[in-house]
Amino acid sequence: MLTRFILIQTSHAGNVGGTARAMKTMGFDDLVLVAPRWANVLRREETIQRASGANDVLANARIVETLDEALDGVDHLCATAMTPRDFGPPTRAPREHFAQLMGAASTEASRPGGIAFLFGSERFGMRNEDVYRCHSCLSIPTDPKFGSLNLAAAVQLIAYDWREALGGFALPATTPEKPPADAKALAGMLAHLEQALVAVDFLDPDAPKKLMPRLNQLFNRAAPSEEEIHILRGVAKAMLRAAAAAKR
Repeated sequence: MLTRFILIQTSHAGNVGGTARAMKTMGFDDLVLVAPRWANVLRREETIQRASGANDVLANARIVETLDEALDGVDHLCATAMTPRDFGPPTRAPREHFAQLMGAASTEASRPGGIAFLFGSERFGMRNEDVYRCHSCLSIPTDPKFGSLNLAAAVQLIAYDWREALGGFALPATTPEKPPADAKALAGMLAHLEQALVAVDFLDPDAPKKLMPRLNQLFNRAAPSEEEIHILRGVAKAMLRAAAAAKR
């Protein structure tokens, strides 16, 4: 499904770069700027720096003069605004709207061919006439006492929620946890550690109290792997060596 992010009359070059970065992290690359303040905004140093490597999104971006020119291939428009407009489209939280949109589009054929997210000027927000032509108005839930969001941050939140609605990205595979060492290996390590604790005068063999049983329970809960057992035995070995050197 075509997904486009449209920035209308953007006034800060850094926000264009930040938007490109936000889009790329969520796997989107269709960016259109409508009448930005700077004609060369896609090549400005601040834009490129804030893009942080999302140069392909900037290279793919288009600059147009009117919103109509930005809507080719789009049949579902989402405005972004904090305040609902009289006579405007329904205002919903992004996740709520995306769930409804994807739920209604139960088959690939019934889904929108293209969706666009519109973001207004940093200073003035979206014009009423641009909001009115949209199918929905997305309002990101924020603290009612301070709902101001940076433009690129708002793009990031919308892009994340839309990517999740599309199925998200699988987390990278992690190294499987190694199985815990067997009881014999654990007992051998504890015996080695006990020798080391005696050697450094931490454990009094004539009055051991409950130190070793408590350590035994600690390591049972920790369930160290064979590799970790070897590390602990290496620590015990170093303690014994240091204690022997100190007595010479």
